[in-house]
Amino acid sequence: MSQVRAFLAIDVDDDLKPKINKIIKQFKQIDTRIKYVELANLHLTLKFFGDIDTNGLEVLEKAIANVLADFHPFKISIKGCGAFPNSNHIKVIWVGIDDDAIIKDMHDRLDKEFTRLGFDKDRKFSTHLTIGRMKSAKNKNKVKETIEEFEDVEIGEMEVDRIILKKSTLTPQGPIYEDLTIFEL
Repeated sequence: MSQVRAFLAIDVDDDLKPKINKIIKQFKQIDTRIKYVELANLHLTLKFFGDIDTNGLEVLEKAIANVLADFHPFKISIKGCGAFPNSNHIKVIWVGIDDDAIIKDMHDRLDKEFTRLGFDKDRKFSTHLTIGRMKSAKNKNKVKETIEEFEDVEIGEMEVDRIILKKSTLTPQGPIYEDLTIFEL
């Protein structure tokens, strides 16, 4: 039985990546341990499936296509910077999505289908792009100050016209993502 580590995502437009990279460069000036997401891998995760049986991919793809048939291309605004779980206990550094009602609706409808297929229901969905993961509390206050500095940063707008089912292969150098199926809106 073959398995694949998979997730459903929205890729970030290439023209927005330099602005996000400027924010990442500010964090890189701090003497701390943060594992940054490669610019090529920047995405908004709609659902992380984990390891799934490749025999079930067709059923999953059909469920995704059925839900996405109700959606048309839409615009999102990437704005702001923050931390999970919060700025006093930083595990993940992210940039945000402003006016995310369509994405939340899409997520909720997809998640309902995924739950029907046997996947765990997402506990708390938050629209965000992870840019880094904090690996130690060293210089946490400087990291917190930088997050606050970019709290209201305007990164830009992009059109969401496709959702992608991706394969993730973990390597010592970091994950390698491959598109399995592209769903055009």
